[in-house]
Amino acid sequence: MAGFTDTAFRIICIRSGAAFVFTEMISAEAITRGNKKTFDLLQRGREERFWGIQLFGSDAGVIAKAISIIRSADPSVIDLNCGCSVPKVVKTGSGAALLRNPGKLYSIVLAMTESTDIPVSVKIRSGWDAASVNFPEVGKAAEEAGASALMFHPRTKSQGFSGKASWKQIASLKKYLKIPVIGSGDIFSRKDADKMFKETSADGVLIARGAIGNPFIFDKKYNDQKPDYNHILYTALEHVKTAVRYKGEYRACRDLRKHITAYSKGLPESASFRNRIVHASSLKDYEKIIKEYAARLNSLKLSSADFMCLS
Repeated sequence: MAGFTDTAFRIICIRSGAAFVFTEMISAEAITRGNKKTFDLLQRGREERFWGIQLFGSDAGVIAKAISIIRSADPSVIDLNCGCSVPKVVKTGSGAALLRNPGKLYSIVLAMTESTDIPVSVKIRSGWDAASVNFPEVGKAAEEAGASALMFHPRTKSQGFSGKASWKQIASLKKYLKIPVIGSGDIFSRKDADKMFKETSADGVLIARGAIGNPFIFDKKYNDQKPDYNHILYTALEHVKTAVRYKGEYRACRDLRKHITAYSKGLPESASFRNRIVHASSLKDYEKIIKEYAARLNSLKLSSADFMCLS
């Protein structure tokens, strides 16, 4: 979710009902070096009450030092990402690379828990590949090192986001560990979340890709479908205004294109809307394009049956 879960997106999700949000993945090494762009990722919105900082790294000492720096930001949780499969992260020994070395993961988590009284969570996958599925061992290492919770995406690093998440593994890990296990993977509606709770007995559900262009997934009013297009586009415009407030117009308007195009998924005549949005470069551009698209959809006089196809 790097490049997506910035302050504005998190706030929009909170307004829709998200109970807890995490920052984008942040390099512990960059924190210790005082990198300004990295510190920008720690910007916290006024509405972010329950807020976690997500770190990645491969050196226990560096991560412990980073924690001593970021603790002043007062996060509710500090999360160690051991699930990222992006090559530039993995090649440094961080992210999913730590799944291949549970002993090293243990040492890093221990250094984290000994350096702060802020709860530490750990995000993992099933294993490196189909031949090395070791999530019970990795989960136990995190628990014994003092982690307060485990976030579990039951796909291997090699799978990336292909195939189907094995929710049975979440149920298995939940029985194996004493600490809370938060399930992740293939959650694209509240109905999916309810199903995961029922099938796995997970202590919580972590939503990632399913919230892009669809923060309504957190809203109890929309169980297995999205709201009507007027509310979708109103929320998209609020997202734009919130991003401009936190990032400034120039930067926000360039970062927003991937978000606002996602809001139009499944809507009529969305291709032309997306084609216009990818060229937007100012708040006025976004307002004009979104309002004109809403007016166009209203002129089509869509029926309730049309609304159902938007989900």
